[in-house]
Amino acid sequence: MSTNNSMASPKSSNNNVKGISKGTFFLTVAIVAIIGFVVGTRSQEILASVAPIVGMKVSADTLDFASVQRTYQNLKANYDGKLDADALINGASRGLVAAAGDQYTVYMDEKEADEFQKSLTGEVGGGIGAEIGLRNQKPTIVRVLSGNPAEKAGVKAADVILAVNDEVVKDLSVDKVVEKIRGEVGTTVKLSVLRGGEAKEISITRAIVDNPSVQSSVKNGLGILRLTRFDSETGTLARRAAENFKQQGVKGVVLDVRDNGGGYLDAAQDVASIWLKNKTVVSERTGGVVTDTLKSDSNPVLEGVPTVVLVNGSSASASEIVAGALQDNHAATLIGEKTFGKGTVQKILELGGGSLLKVTVARWYTPNGKNITKEGIEPNKKVKMSIADLNANRDPQQKAAEVFLHKK
Repeated sequence: MSTNNSMASPKSSNNNVKGISKGTFFLTVAIVAIIGFVVGTRSQEILASVAPIVGMKVSADTLDFASVQRTYQNLKANYDGKLDADALINGASRGLVAAAGDQYTVYMDEKEADEFQKSLTGEVGGGIGAEIGLRNQKPTIVRVLSGNPAEKAGVKAADVILAVNDEVVKDLSVDKVVEKIRGEVGTTVKLSVLRGGEAKEISITRAIVDNPSVQSSVKNGLGILRLTRFDSETGTLARRAAENFKQQGVKGVVLDVRDNGGGYLDAAQDVASIWLKNKTVVSERTGGVVTDTLKSDSNPVLEGVPTVVLVNGSSASASEIVAGALQDNHAATLIGEKTFGKGTVQKILELGGGSLLKVTVARWYTPNGKNITKEGIEPNKKVKMSIADLNANRDPQQKAAEVFLHKK
């Protein structure tokens, strides 16, 4: 089950999830072990001395938590109710991280961390295998994923969802509707839908949804490659599709990363390598100094093939890295609307008890040296998708891409 609103083992230490590095996992465990051993003694001093050896930035400063302890003592002494110590600790950690003032630096408790990991793999538990979006302000089936329960039960694109298990959903957000549809694998959910003016009831048995990050097809001599996220399989699946395009002799390719919020950085590198040969894909800078430069490999199966990248305001992070790399290296034309504008790199640190810290550690730059934070990437050709287009299932951006490539 997925919404219309928005990963193979990483192959190097530059494995970023939505710009997140996983290459420091072993180091993190080692540092955590050190801290755990010296709790109550001189943990900060020891960490500060070890950190430079392993290349970790640590400030010698410490925080005085006496005021926090006083707040807790007064709360405990005066509060008329039961206090959950774990919830208080989570709240303190969450507030500490939030005070950094960076929307991408966040604290996640065990439940949130689990949901975050699932979002990177497309794992949603029990679902039906359909994308849902608002059409005419009504929750509507936008796309049915092939081979999944919704398709087998007869759900069709453009079905308007009236109720879920007899609960009317017309006033609910898309996320809330999706939440009600999801459930345990093997259980049944009943959808009441409106199709062509006729009301229908469809019972669907929930299952693990097969939702690959790559969908491809050939249409009128053009290869259509849609990426919904950048997960650990995206690079392999995208290259397989590209090789199929090449075998079929397509005259052009449409790479669609609209509504793709990102994923692993090395997946973006792999996708860009389908078009680019030994070219800079992205560079990372910390404190204005270049700390890493990622280049494409030497086997660009679609090098020289006319390509359009479709982008919109929800194309973010890894999507912007690919779009920026292909645009700056003159390997593709961007069509659509300005991208989201996320030019920072995050790293995941395990804090124990299942909680995670996602922290901004660097900024990434396109091959031409542009960091797109807050600005986004401007397409070469602006084409808007209006609400009227969505409601009528029209796609002027896709159409513009096809027209552009057929003129090549």
